[in-house]
Amino acid sequence: MAPAATELTTKVQSGSPYQLDQSQILRASEALVKHIASEEQRSSGEAPKKNLLADDDASSDEAKGNDDTVPVWLIVTTKKHIVNKARLKPGKIPLPHPLNTDPGTRICLITADPQRTYKDIVAHPSFPSDLGPRIARVIGISKLRAKYKAYEARRQLASEHDVFLADDRIITSLPALLGKTFYQTGARRPVPVSLRGNEKTPRDAQGRKVRRPADAPPAGLVAGSPEAVAREIRRALEAALVHLSPSTSTAVKVGRADWAPEWIAANVEAVVAGLTANDKFIPRGWRNVKSLHIKGPNTMALPVWLADELWVDEEDVLDEAWKEDPEKVQQRLEKKKERKAKAKGRATEAGANEEKAERSEWKEKKEKKRKAEGETKDAKPAKKSKKDKSFEDDNLAKEIAKRKEKLKRQRAEAMEGDEDVVKMLGNNKKVKKAKSKA
Repeated sequence: MAPAATELTTKVQSGSPYQLDQSQILRASEALVKHIASEEQRSSGEAPKKNLLADDDASSDEAKGNDDTVPVWLIVTTKKHIVNKARLKPGKIPLPHPLNTDPGTRICLITADPQRTYKDIVAHPSFPSDLGPRIARVIGISKLRAKYKAYEARRQLASEHDVFLADDRIITSLPALLGKTFYQTGARRPVPVSLRGNEKTPRDAQGRKVRRPADAPPAGLVAGSPEAVAREIRRALEAALVHLSPSTSTAVKVGRADWAPEWIAANVEAVVAGLTANDKFIPRGWRNVKSLHIKGPNTMALPVWLADELWVDEEDVLDEAWKEDPEKVQQRLEKKKERKAKAKGRATEAGANEEKAERSEWKEKKEKKRKAEGETKDAKPAKKSKKDKSFEDDNLAKEIAKRKEKLKRQRAEAMEGDEDVVKMLGNNKKVKKAKSKA
């Protein structure tokens, strides 16, 4: 008797099936944390082998996190592609347990011009004392464009900081300036923040941006208060970053392996709620979600939620629409039977006679065509008369005689020019005669 199949995930017993089961998330988090801890304990006794071909860039930081802790990822698989093209501007989802709380995190703030305005904001006394020392550098976009053209300079800038924040007014200009060093992976990709604080972009009644007057200060000078800027920076640091790509799978960092399983479960619930709400990240929300898993960098993915159906809308399911009309199927079957009957009839005597008649008719047509072109199958070349043959023989004899006379004349001319040649030829004749007599 075959063993009974067990379900990989459990779902809530009441209400909509499109919601998470907290017990399932907690079980998966506990199992993952326990597995990562046992793997670290097992590998701690072994001497680590350094890979000389490994790249020490952001790719390794993205897999292991910005510090030495092991990250935990939420893998969201959808039924259809989320976006049509890659979005270089990551989305932000608030977390109940933030990720970037380490006071030693080095932050680089990329601002609009002039950068002095934002340096003064960070150095202002009202700026939070716990956040100011973490901002290691403030750099304007013009200085970034002039000083970091070289690839090595960009690599150095990326290696010196853990998190990059950028003014949302210049975020679309950074991919061309920073290149693949920052945008190849999500570990060093700049996170957009609003450095205007509560300042809103003026718009007209139709929702279009209003052109600034000529005497207005530059856009970079429109900055918020130190408290408002600090609040926006803190919000970006405490959020989960969502990097969308034209695929059916998205990974979001939701915790670390040294956390309590309850913290990871709470962050998973917050991220899933943010992804499926208001169609901001995933179109059609829960209806477009196929599965949810959590995993570490080198572990198997543990299921959290699995969809019962593989389609988004009921219209996507073709209920036997691929089947043909029964009348067309019957007609096709009748034609097939007729072909089989004809094939059997050709094997009979009547069929053979009919085929023989067709073959003879084809031969007659071909013969008529040859006659029309002046070429018949039985046509033979005309026989030559005796006079023609004797005439050809006489001409051949005359030709041979002419060639012989020409050769004799050439030989005589050659012998007259050289007496030694004559003697040599004479001796050769005598030798030949002696040999013949012997």
